[in-house]
Amino acid sequence: MNEECECPPCEDSLPPWLATFADLMTLLMCFFVLLLSFAEMDALKFRQVAGAMKTAFGVQRDIKAIEIPKGTNVIAKNYSPGKPVEVTPLEIMREKTTDDSKTNLDFSDTSSKNDLSLGDTNAEAIARAKAEKAAQEEAKKLQEELADAISDGLLDVEAFADRVLIRIREKGSFSSGRAKLKESFFPILQLIADVLKQRNGLFIISGHTDDIPIETKQFRSNWELSASRAASVVHYFIQRGGIDPERLEIRALADNEPIVPNDSWKNRSQNRRVEISVLHGDHLAIDLEVPADNVDFINNNALNNET
Repeated sequence: MNEECECPPCEDSLPPWLATFADLMTLLMCFFVLLLSFAEMDALKFRQVAGAMKTAFGVQRDIKAIEIPKGTNVIAKNYSPGKPVEVTPLEIMREKTTDDSKTNLDFSDTSSKNDLSLGDTNAEAIARAKAEKAAQEEAKKLQEELADAISDGLLDVEAFADRVLIRIREKGSFSSGRAKLKESFFPILQLIADVLKQRNGLFIISGHTDDIPIETKQFRSNWELSASRAASVVHYFIQRGGIDPERLEIRALADNEPIVPNDSWKNRSQNRRVEISVLHGDHLAIDLEVPADNVDFINNNALNNET
């Protein structure tokens, strides 16, 4: 009689469905390996996708410890600060290529050497040089036309800055402490008037005295004396010289602009004078130092008079 044998109980093992799941994962892995082997890699698109992912997930660059974090706005992103440039009517603006890799564009450097840095300083220097050259040429012409009066020591003609100075000495023109012109000096004034009528521009007549104060019934100070002497010359130019009054201007300077120190009678006689400033071709003079500061001309003229 056969007796049934009791089998020992089986040990616990993995669930039966796990074998099917492992087969499925293996097949999927083989499928993606085949897809990858058939695919072509585009490095450019890969960088673009990587960059987009970097921005989307907020990956930021490392900031150095010495760099101060700055906020950004629309203006900062689209514009870069530039250095202010003073533009004059003579300045020429030129386009040129710049380095796009720079953070801020620099407009201070110039590549043209022919512009002479057409700023305010050079423009003024050019205008001043032209005015001085024109004044020197005009002074030579006046010296030739007034040569006789200059040789007699009655007049001086000087080119100074943008103007020509005709200096009338007190000798032969006015009596001491008087503002009335001597009749013997009328031919010299008429000669000056004829010369001035041939020129364009403005004529400034300035009266000067020495440092000895005057106080009379007619003149209360050197200011009135210098103004009266300048007015006497202007009246002659208008009444007898035929010069347009609109082209004449009077200035009284008293003893404020001596050409030599007032330390002797000879020097004081040089400071007592009337000056005619000929502003050639323009009513507006360049603002420069006073004509009395032209020491070189005064010293040279004094040496010529002594000889």
